[in-house]
Amino acid sequence: MFIQTESTPNPATLKFLPGQDVLGRGTADFPDEASAGTSPLARAIFAAPGVTGVFLGADFITVTKAEGTDWAHAKPSILGAILEHYQSGRPAIEGETESAHATQEGPDGEVVDQIKELLDTRVRPAVAQDGGDITFHGFDRGVVYLHMKGACAGCPSSTMTLKMGIENLLRHYIPEVTEVRQVAV
Repeated sequence: MFIQTESTPNPATLKFLPGQDVLGRGTADFPDEASAGTSPLARAIFAAPGVTGVFLGADFITVTKAEGTDWAHAKPSILGAILEHYQSGRPAIEGETESAHATQEGPDGEVVDQIKELLDTRVRPAVAQDGGDITFHGFDRGVVYLHMKGACAGCPSSTMTLKMGIENLLRHYIPEVTEVRQVAV
C-alpha cells in the first residue's frame, strides 16, 4: 500500500491519501482524542505523537498537529498507524455515521434545502480537495451558520473562503441569505 500526502492551505494540517476508500461516503470529524471512540482508525492516528485532530473523508484522512510538532517527526508514525489499520481489515468507523448537516424544521425549510444543496454540490467538493469539510449548522433571519472541519478548521484562509467565496455564492443563488458565519461546535 502506498499512501500519498498532500499539503493543505492550513500549515498545521496534512492530507493523507491511502489510495482506497476511507469512509466511501460522508465525513467524520474528531477534533480531539476523546471524540475518537467510534473510530479505530482515528484512535490509531491519535496514538502518534503531536496529533491534535483527525478528519475522515470519502477517500482521504486529514491530520492536524500540535504547534511545535514537526511533520518530519510525526508523519512516519501517522503513516504507520494508517498502514497498520488497513492491514487489520477493521472499519474506519464502527456503527453508523451521522448526517453531515444539522436538521432544521420550520418556515425556512425550502431555503434550508437550497442552502444544503448548494453546499453539497458546489462547496463541499471544493473544500474536500483541501482536506476539509463545511457543513450546515443553522439558518436564522438571513444568516447561514456553517461549521468548518478538518483542514478548514483553524486555517488562516478560512475566513476569506467563508466570506468571499461561500457567502457570495449563497447570496447569489438564494436572495434570502444575507450573511454567512462560522460556528464552533
